Amino acid sequence: MIHDTRQCQLGEGAFWHPERQQFFWFDIKGRRLLSQDKGKPVECRFDRMASAAGWIDRDRLLVATETGLAVLSLADGSLTEVAKVEADNPATRSNDGRADRQGGFWFSTMGRNGEPGLGAVYRYFRGEVRKLVDPITIPNALCFSPDGGTVHYADTDRSIVWRQGLDAEGWPVGERQVYLDLSAQGWSPDGAAIDADGGFCCAVWGQGAVMRFDADGKRTHHWTVGGRHSSCPAFGGPGLTQLLVTTALDGIEDPDEAQGKTYMLDTGVTGLPEPRVIL
Repeated sequence: MIHDTRQCQLGEGAFWHPERQQFFWFDIKGRRLLSQDKGKPVECRFDRMASAAGWIDRDRLLVATETGLAVLSLADGSLTEVAKVEADNPATRSNDGRADRQGGFWFSTMGRNGEPGLGAVYRYFRGEVRKLVDPITIPNALCFSPDGGTVHYADTDRSIVWRQGLDAEGWPVGERQVYLDLSAQGWSPDGAAIDADGGFCCAVWGQGAVMRFDADGKRTHHWTVGGRHSSCPAFGGPGLTQLLVTTALDGIEDPDEAQGKTYMLDTGVTGLPEPRVIL
């Protein structure tokens, strides 16, 4: 079913804020953060592209923007700079992002037109920003195992999802491993979330669907939405049993009314709480 009728040029960065009991999501190219409060639409507009966030407390989010990381005040919509990241590179912007279970925040950058090799994956942890993956083209699907010991991320352009171990503080250890290679199916993995049973639930760009894969990479569920370019899922709601899914108008010629809207699914699957980011 449709959760929100506002069409997003590029919906992304969906997450559930546990203290506010609200879903939030971004329209990257529309330069806005969207939500609903008791059924009423909420919108925060920016002077730059923003794409993903983690919650700090009830009234503050750590937001990935095209110039780096900033703290957003939900009270007045102001942005306070935390760290500049690729701010001097007009060819790139931020893309996917999600908080990890150690209190850090992972986020990615990419070429504004998906240019090969312009992307990277970064992590913010207690005041420090490190580049962890480079080069990559369209980094997506950042999400973490229930125990916080594994990160997943994808290159949408290559249709590959990797897994990598993390140490007690959430930094990568060892070599990454290919978890999913979806190139044979022609599937492009976009945003993703891990459920309470460790299932990898991934929006697949161009397929109008979220697909769930188990630890062995076997597809167990396939949920459809009306928007063709499904881009990012997030578990939330009472008991974390609802799945919100963003979609995009981007790249669709003559889009109909279903495209770019935000959908809500009842999947029978339970999600995990969204961790707090520690500044």
